Amino acid sequence: MAVDWTKLRISLIGDRTESILPPAIELPTLPQALIEFNRRAEDPNAGVNELGRIIQSDTGLTCDLLRYVNSSTFGLKQKAATAPQAVSLLGIQPAKFFLMSAAVQHSMRACKSRLINIQSFWTTNLERALFAREVARLLRANAELAYAGSMLHDFLLPLLCNEMFDVYLTYAQSPEDDRRPLVDYEKEMHGWDHALAAAQVMLDWKFPDDLICCVLLHHGGLAVLSDLEIGRSAAAAVAVAGLVPDPLRQSGDGLAELLKLQSIWPAFDLPKIAADVQTKFEALSPQADMHFSLSRRLEKHLANQAVTTSTVSAS
Repeated sequence: MAVDWTKLRISLIGDRTESILPPAIELPTLPQALIEFNRRAEDPNAGVNELGRIIQSDTGLTCDLLRYVNSSTFGLKQKAATAPQAVSLLGIQPAKFFLMSAAVQHSMRACKSRLINIQSFWTTNLERALFAREVARLLRANAELAYAGSMLHDFLLPLLCNEMFDVYLTYAQSPEDDRRPLVDYEKEMHGWDHALAAAQVMLDWKFPDDLICCVLLHHGGLAVLSDLEIGRSAAAAVAVAGLVPDPLRQSGDGLAELLKLQSIWPAFDLPKIAADVQTKFEALSPQADMHFSLSRRLEKHLANQAVTTSTVSAS
C-alpha cells in the first residue's frame, strides 16, 4: 500500500512553515537552478533536455550530478557527458532527489562549525546515504528517496552546533555510557530537535513531503520498521541508516541495534551490506581512506568479540 506522504506530514507537523529556530540563526539559500528545476519538474510536459539545461546553468550541481551518475555505484554502460544526459539516464524523480541533497550540501559548505568537522560530517552522511539505499532495496522501497533522506537528515546540525555551541558541547562531552539520544537532549534543552527544525525548513523550501517525512522520522530507529504504514518505505530505510555511528554519537550504540536487526531479519546481512557500501563509498568519496567506516567498525567489533569468546573458552 502506497504511503500518503502529505497526510503523514500534515499529521506530524501540519502546514506551518514558521521557523522554530531562534531568529539569530541565518539559514542558507538554495541555488536558483534547483528552485527552477523543482518548479519545472512538477510539469508533466517538462522534458529531460529542458530540465538538464536548467541544471547546466549551475556548474557545481552539474559536476556533482555527472560524478554521481557516472560512478561505479550505478555501473552504467553509457556515461553522461552533459546534465541533460545525466537526467535522462537517472530519471527525473531520482535526479530531483539527488539534486536537492547536493544543493543543500553546497549551501551548507560555507557554514563554519566549532564543534563539527564539516568534511567528516558530509563523509558520514554519504556513508549513511549509501547504507540507506541498500536497506531500501531490501524493503523494495524507493532507494533514491532513501539516499536523499539520509544525506539531508542532519543538515542543520553544523549550524546549530555553531550557533548554540555550549549546549551541544555539553552533549558531546557527556560520558558515552550515560548518553541519551541527541533528539531527547535537544527536546529538553530547546523544546524541539534538529529533525523537526530541518523538516520545517524543508517545508518552507517546498521540498516534497516524502523527503520531509524521511528527515523528520530519521531518529525512529528499529521501531519504524514495525510501523504498519511506513515500515516498508524509504523512511524506514533512513531510520535504520540513522543508527550508523556518527561523530556526535547521536543514537547511543547504533551498531548494537544494527546487529540486533541482523539477528531478527534474515535478509539483513550486515557484514555484506557494510562491505557493499564500503566499495561504493570508496568510489564516491576522496576521504574514504581517512574515515572510520561502518565496515571497519564492524570488523573491529567482530575481532574483539572473537578475542572475548576465545578468552572465555580458555578460562
